[in-house]
Amino acid sequence: MALPRAQLFEWNDTSWAPAALRDTIVESLSRTLAWGRMLEGLVGPFEAFLAASGATEVLDLCAGAAGPAETLAAEITRAGRRPPHFVLTDLYPQPDAWRAAQRAHPGIIDFEPAPVDATAVPPTLGEGRARVVINAMHHFPPPLATAILRDAVESSRGVFVAEAFSRNPLQFANFGPAGIPALLANPLLSKRDRLAKMVLTWLTPVALAASVWDGLVSTLRVYTEEELRAMVAPFGAGFRWSYGTYAYPPAGTGYFFYGVPR
Repeated sequence: MALPRAQLFEWNDTSWAPAALRDTIVESLSRTLAWGRMLEGLVGPFEAFLAASGATEVLDLCAGAAGPAETLAAEITRAGRRPPHFVLTDLYPQPDAWRAAQRAHPGIIDFEPAPVDATAVPPTLGEGRARVVINAMHHFPPPLATAILRDAVESSRGVFVAEAFSRNPLQFANFGPAGIPALLANPLLSKRDRLAKMVLTWLTPVALAASVWDGLVSTLRVYTEEELRAMVAPFGAGFRWSYGTYAYPPAGTGYFFYGVPR
């Protein structure tokens, strides 16, 4: 039986936390996903979603620092297949990180520099594309999460949601082996505010404490299969919905939930 869901705050969600701290958390998470090969097990379900939807272009609704899109693109390429065309979007764009991702994956990753509301994607941006929300749906309280899914059902070729853990704080320990090196290296690898990030990461415990807090809170915010299916029940009858899990080292278990038109 899952723990009750708790909509606690995360530092990287707040407008009042220093930008350098929010960037540190997001950037470190992106590198953790890549260095820990934590999305490798998601490639199969993601490609099954693309095949079922018929989409070759994907709108990443909560792209963050581009980590999920870059990692999936790299894993699919490593397997000898052509990734879809990702278009990165976010309500709080990170164009510097996105330009770097675009340069690293030419023709595969592009981005929309203006803020995009995931609950009301402009038709010119969403038309003909599937949508993905990877490691981000837990940030939204139920009304907003439902609105994101509703908008996807009404105006997209399908929607793919994934989280890297279930509602179990112990699952966050699986981020440690890759996450700690990613956090410590971030001030050197970041594109901006390096001095501030050095202070937050190396000279004080602020970045580590905030990252651990956000990770543990994330596990308490994650939606269960039953909650996701209840969200789409009022408007999702025209879509076929699938749910499953995937594994990553050392003992992590994530989930995916996707819908495609019938």
